[in-house]
Amino acid sequence: MAKTKTAYFCQHCGFESAKWLGRCPSCGEWNTFVEEPVHKEPATARLSFSPGKSIAQRVDEITFEQQPRLNIENEEINRLLGGGLVLGSLVLVGGEPGIGKSTLSLQLALHAPSLKTLYVSGEESVQQIKLRADRLGGSGANCYILSETSLEDIFAQAQQLQPQFIVVDSIQTLSTARVESSAGSVSQIRECAAQLLKFAKQTGIPVFIIGHITKDGSIAGPKVLEHIVDVVLQFEGDGNHAYRLLRSSKNRFGSTAEIGIFEMLGSGLREVSNPSEILITQHDSALSGVAVAATLDGIRPLLIETQALVSSAAYGTPQRSATGFDVRRMNMLLAVLEKRAGFKLAVKDVFLNMAGGLKVVDPAADLAVVTAILSSNFDLPVSSHYCFAAEVGLSGEIRPVARIDQRIAEAEKLGFEKIFISRHNQKGLPKTKKITLVPLSKMDELLQAVFRNQ
Repeated sequence: MAKTKTAYFCQHCGFESAKWLGRCPSCGEWNTFVEEPVHKEPATARLSFSPGKSIAQRVDEITFEQQPRLNIENEEINRLLGGGLVLGSLVLVGGEPGIGKSTLSLQLALHAPSLKTLYVSGEESVQQIKLRADRLGGSGANCYILSETSLEDIFAQAQQLQPQFIVVDSIQTLSTARVESSAGSVSQIRECAAQLLKFAKQTGIPVFIIGHITKDGSIAGPKVLEHIVDVVLQFEGDGNHAYRLLRSSKNRFGSTAEIGIFEMLGSGLREVSNPSEILITQHDSALSGVAVAATLDGIRPLLIETQALVSSAAYGTPQRSATGFDVRRMNMLLAVLEKRAGFKLAVKDVFLNMAGGLKVVDPAADLAVVTAILSSNFDLPVSSHYCFAAEVGLSGEIRPVARIDQRIAEAEKLGFEKIFISRHNQKGLPKTKKITLVPLSKMDELLQAVFRNQ
C-alpha cells in the first residue's frame, strides 16, 4: 500500500511547507504548522494547446440579462450588499466571539418569510437554535434548521429541500470526505469553501457563511478563503456598547464604502436607519467639553458627539487617553494648539471619548476635537446647535474635507443651526435656509466664532 503523502500547513495563513517550521515565513506567526495529508489528482492528459470548449468573444458581442436580486427584508444588509443578494453568490461574515454573527444570520433566516431558507449549524443543536429563535421572534414557517457538519449531507438536504437561501454557521465546523483531516484545518476550510462556491454557482442559491476570526482580527483559515467568496463582511463593535458596525471589505457586486449599523437588544439586532440621532446625546443643560463632529464612514454621514476633559495633572507626567479616536492624532492636535494658538496644555491631563463606542478615523473630526478640548479647558459650553466638519493642519490652518455637501445635509436634517467648515470648502455649495455655514481659515477665527460671546 502506497504511503500517504503529507505536508505542513500554517493554520494562520495556509502556507504549505515540506517540513515543519517554527515560524511561518509568510505571516510570521510561531508554532502554527500542522501536518496534513495531501491528495493530488493524477494527470489524465498532457498540456494541450488545441482550442477548448470556451471561445473568446468581444465585449460588445456578449449578451447579458439583468437578474433580480433577492430581497432578504433587511434594509441595512440589502444596502450593504448593493441592493440585495445576488443569485449564486457566496457571502462570508467574520467577527469576534459574541459580537452577533449567529444572531444576525438566524434573524435573516427568520425575518424573510417569503424566502425558503435552510439554516445549517455545526455548533448548536436544533433545540438550542429553537430557544434562540423564540427569543428573536419572526416567522419560522419557511425556515428549516439542520444541525450537521458533513458537507455531503448538507448538499443532500439542500437538493431535497430546494431552498432559496442557505446560511452556514460556521465554515470552521464543516468537513468533507474528500480531505482526510480534522474540521477547522486549512485543507478542510479551503476545500469546503470551494465546494460551497461550486454549489452556489451551479444551483444559483446564495450561500451565507459565518467565519471565526483570529486574535489579530483576521478571518481564521487560509487567506484563499477571502479570495474564493464574492463578498466579505466584517462585524465590528465593542461588547460593552450596544452598537455594531457591519463593514464590507470586499464586494464583487457593489461598493465597499457602505456600512450597516445595528443595535444589540435582548430581542436581537435592530436596524439603525438614522444613527446620528442616537449618537448625539440630549442634555438637559449645557455642558463644557462637548462638540458634535460631522463625519463620514464610507459614504454614510454620521454626526458623532465628541467629549473631552482637560484637568490639571495630578502626577508628574500628564496623561493622554482617547477612546474611539487615534491617540497619536490627538497628541498632534494638542501640539498644534500649543505651538500655533498659545494654549499651555503640556502640563494638563487630556481625555477624549467618541460617544456611542464608535471608532472615528475621518480627519473631519479634527475641528470638533479641538473645540471640545478648548471648551473643557475654558470650562465654557459649546452651543448644542453647532457642529463641525474640517481638518486641522500642522500650521494651524483649517483644511477642507471631502463630500462637505453630504455633511451639511445631515446636519440640516437634524436641526443644527450652524456648521463650521473650512473657507476653501464653501465654493460651489448650494445656499441653505435652515443652517448657516461658518467658514474658517485659522484657529483664532474658531475662538472668535465659538467663544466670543461667553
